Amino acid sequence: MRTAPPQLALLFLSWELLGFSDFTWRQFAFSALAMAQLEELELLKKSLGEEAEPPAERFQKKVEGSISKMVLNGGMDNRYLVLAVNIVQNEEGTHEKHLIITASQSLENKELCILRNDWCSVPVEPGDIIHLEGDCLSDTWIIDEDFGYLILYPDILISGTSIASSIRCMRRAVLSETFRSSDPATRQMLIGTVLHEVFQKAISNSFAPEKLQEFAFQTVQEIRHLKEMYRLNLNQEEIKQEVEEYLPSFSKWARDFMHKYNSADLPQMQLSLPSDGNNNNSTCNIEVINSLDIEESIWSPRFGLKGKIDVTVGVKIHRGYKTKYKIMPLELKTGKELNSVEHRSQLVLYTLLSQERRADPEAGLLLYLKTGHMYPVPANHLDKRELLRLRNQMAFSLFHRISKSAIEKEKTKLAPLPQIIEDQQTCKYCSQIGNCALYSRAVEQQMDDSSVPIGMLPKIEEETQHLKLTHLEYFSLWCLMLTLESQSKDNKKNHQHIWLMPASELEESGNCIGNLIRTECVKTVCDGQYLHNFRRKNGDMPVTNLMAGDRIILSGEERTLFALSRGYVKEINVTSVTCLLDRNLSILPESTLFRLDQEEKTCDIDTPLGNLSKLMENTCVSQKLRDLIIDFREPQFTSYLSSVLPYDAKDTVACILKGLNKPQRQAMKKVLLSKDYTLIVGMPGTGKTTTICTLVRILYACGFSVLLTSYTHSAVDNILLKLAKFKIGFLRLGQAQKVHQDIQKFTEEEICRSKSIKSLALLEELYNSHRIVATTCMGINHPIFSRKTFDFCIVDEASQISQPVCLGPLFFSRRFVLVGDHQQLPPLVLNREARALGMSESLFKRLERNENAVVQLTVQYRMNSQIMSLSNKLTYEGKLECGSDKVANAVISLPNFKDVKLDLEIYADYSENPWMIRVFEPNNPVCFLNTDKVPAPEQAEKGGVSNITEAKLIVFLTSVFIKAGCKPSDIGIIAPYRQQLKIINDLLFLSSIRMVEVNTVDKYQGRDKSIILLGELLKDWRRLNVAITRAKHKLILLGCVPSLNRYPPLGKLLHHLNSEKLIMDLPSEEHESLCRVLGDFQRR
Repeated sequence: MRTAPPQLALLFLSWELLGFSDFTWRQFAFSALAMAQLEELELLKKSLGEEAEPPAERFQKKVEGSISKMVLNGGMDNRYLVLAVNIVQNEEGTHEKHLIITASQSLENKELCILRNDWCSVPVEPGDIIHLEGDCLSDTWIIDEDFGYLILYPDILISGTSIASSIRCMRRAVLSETFRSSDPATRQMLIGTVLHEVFQKAISNSFAPEKLQEFAFQTVQEIRHLKEMYRLNLNQEEIKQEVEEYLPSFSKWARDFMHKYNSADLPQMQLSLPSDGNNNNSTCNIEVINSLDIEESIWSPRFGLKGKIDVTVGVKIHRGYKTKYKIMPLELKTGKELNSVEHRSQLVLYTLLSQERRADPEAGLLLYLKTGHMYPVPANHLDKRELLRLRNQMAFSLFHRISKSAIEKEKTKLAPLPQIIEDQQTCKYCSQIGNCALYSRAVEQQMDDSSVPIGMLPKIEEETQHLKLTHLEYFSLWCLMLTLESQSKDNKKNHQHIWLMPASELEESGNCIGNLIRTECVKTVCDGQYLHNFRRKNGDMPVTNLMAGDRIILSGEERTLFALSRGYVKEINVTSVTCLLDRNLSILPESTLFRLDQEEKTCDIDTPLGNLSKLMENTCVSQKLRDLIIDFREPQFTSYLSSVLPYDAKDTVACILKGLNKPQRQAMKKVLLSKDYTLIVGMPGTGKTTTICTLVRILYACGFSVLLTSYTHSAVDNILLKLAKFKIGFLRLGQAQKVHQDIQKFTEEEICRSKSIKSLALLEELYNSHRIVATTCMGINHPIFSRKTFDFCIVDEASQISQPVCLGPLFFSRRFVLVGDHQQLPPLVLNREARALGMSESLFKRLERNENAVVQLTVQYRMNSQIMSLSNKLTYEGKLECGSDKVANAVISLPNFKDVKLDLEIYADYSENPWMIRVFEPNNPVCFLNTDKVPAPEQAEKGGVSNITEAKLIVFLTSVFIKAGCKPSDIGIIAPYRQQLKIINDLLFLSSIRMVEVNTVDKYQGRDKSIILLGELLKDWRRLNVAITRAKHKLILLGCVPSLNRYPPLGKLLHHLNSEKLIMDLPSEEHESLCRVLGDFQRR
């Protein structure tokens, strides 16, 4: 017998390692073709940069350490872990792929899945999660051309539209999932959206001609459609007229197919359902009985699909004397009547989605609204099989966006996309052609084994010839870093926790509320927004992090009801939660149990990737930004202020400048003289928000238009709250629910509602009447930016914003101002590798090398001199200065301190505990309590890291300060870990202490308190700098000096504190005596 090649011996060795010693290679005769297939599989993996190492080792690396976090189960909703993959030749001489799989967390109870025919091409490997459809007999699944399906990476939900588009070009489909914002809005898309809505209103109400006219009139007046008309520079009346041309076809369809309008014979159609068996008669009549749902949203982690079905209808299929009732998807198309494979494929996929909610419809209905013609589309096994195989290929590309190099083991690279097709006609009209060429040149052509069709090289060159090598490298690096960050284990963008974890378990994290029932009637706020009220079926609401304005996903507790609707929390209290949702859920039974999940967007890379793509475009704006940001062209400035300051604004500007200090005045002048950009370094307490507000006032007085942005809504609104006091008009973009209550009246949403704007002319007037527009950096896809360019763009918190996100608003201004301080919080990066590659470098930090563009605000009005000196020593090298003697000498006001001091001397042994008086002395602004002798070890639990002893010390200090007369709201507690925050909050609650804010340093950025208690000192010097500069009058630090001295930034700080005699050693077992003292205090 022929000896097995080494590769195959290794494959079967992996079987033996997994306990499958009864399977041996001797049972199979391996042909040359089998070897070729194996080599092809290995080449595929090498093309992704994977090392060709033994499968057993590869599996061990992939699965080890993560198996406990995997969710595996059998049954209809099975999730299997692939343990081994083997290519074999069966007795008939054909080749199969054998998968050893398990649904057991302990890797026991193994099963065999045999893939035959074209299923062998599924690129599955050890460590992958799969779902299987079919029958399992004797622990063996067989998936072939006639029976069963395999779903690869079922947690990646792909829309039916994307899969249908992949038929013509898989690369385009993957690019559209990656660079979503590059698919531009068009007139045809807008017309299609309006027609969909008119038809959906009609099928739910009436197809009478006068009602259709009414629906069309109402729909083209809706603000969201007016905004798209503005974006595309269209005429509202022309859009209305074009929509009306379709209305007779709507009526014709209703007369032909709808039960209540049909008075004649139903049209004959050809439809064979799989359940019809061998019945050769496909002629039938289809009658639409009713509409069951509109825009039904279905997520299917069973098939790895998601989508919204235009209309879900109940139909009767009449064939001879027999009638069948089915619930089917009805797909609406407004373009040419193609009955194309893409259109039909979309419907076939919707039949799979429908199976999540009800019996298999076996077919769908395709309606072309222009003609009223409808086609039945059967969903047979062959079509489903091929579409699911396309879905698997797409999921594979989306999952394997990153690859490890086989040569440089430590280097990570972007993976190649599906092959470029050579089809000039398809490429000519492709919206992703720019990104396709860019990715090919910047990423794929840098690989040794890159392959581009010769006929496409001129097109790639044409699309990218304006870019330098430095530009391509910038694009490639940021694509890589953003992709790494999106795949971080802490990123929940895919929402798989919704179907993998029960609500009861997620409630512990505070990001979910389950066991909810709907109360009261659903109120329609406006079309597409519905107010729902929920309460717990049993008991009060759990403790939750959810608050008004948070984005949420609403699902049913029942497994088939995922993602029924999206929306916002409107109001939440201990008994109920009110949500504004995008669907009316009153059609569901009153007994339906719901769950709310916070829609966490830890890393939404759609917008930054879109900005990155836009930066590479061949436009004047993008060229200028590439010159400044990538190539570091020095920014230019005008020499004389008189050349930019209008004569009639000089007195106003001079009056405004009088209220500023010298560095602030220098910042104003630098901005006015700039031709490109200015950087304003806002050191702690230097009045950064006031400076920005003043800058906006001056620019407004000079007649300039200003785009005001930041990463967070709160940062934008803090500036607007100050600006509103000066009676300067501005337009606030964004959802009103996310905006500060006092700013909501300035939002586009509220203005449109209060003025009842229903015409494009009025909307244009609104946009044109405001020279100051404010939004977050993520809000730059608003239609206003398609036709408006601002003189200045101001970005607050710029040092905390990643480069591609910060880029967004800069495309819409002639000059920009970045305000921040890179000595404080950097952009949040979860992925270590992305951080190491430089993702935490903000645009502010990158451009700071051009010193002539930088102005520093150094006069601060927050901290007294002793607290300020810490920050000067740690970070600012003595640059910070107090704004006045009053600020420098300010101390905490404790009106009851004398009484508290007396109590402490009574209940604590003062001779042995001198620190207990000193720490509360108002004239001691800075104290460090050394816990070296106190047993205060950190504990790592399920909820995270905590230190109970340190928490008790902090609560003791807080109690005494309150007793001494400090308001609880003037005290802030900062801790680095969520579990520590929870423990401190629990202890405060037990001590009946309310209104004391306990939070992480990230949440305290830009804010301050009279007293700051900082436990578990932060090893990151920038976070430490932020923490200590939150205190105005008193700062108390806790920690173990010997342990903290090992970290250079902390060692530097501790050396300064020691030299100033500000470190106090706590005696051993002091935490126990404090509990006694606190008890005595509370009894008094």
